[in-house]
Amino acid sequence: MAKKSIIAREKKRQKLVAKYADLRKQLKAEGRWEELDKLPKNSCPVRLHNRCQLTGRPKGYMRKFGINRVTFRKMALEGKIPGLTKASW
Repeated sequence: MAKKSIIAREKKRQKLVAKYADLRKQLKAEGRWEELDKLPKNSCPVRLHNRCQLTGRPKGYMRKFGINRVTFRKMALEGKIPGLTKASW
């Protein structure tokens, strides 16, 4: 489990990205780079990092499910992810 402060920081960045998305798009289209530089650094979508929604783990993230590989395996074995079965041959 990631530290609560790291998870909170990432959520704060997500809110800022959503808040400034339209303004950033407009400024880029018009080529007003000076005004774009004055926006908060964390409003840039490049600064976001994918994290597990349940544990906050940054590594082993699976985009399709939004969770990391450890949590994914645990949930799949418990049957909590619909449509998934353990392969056997």
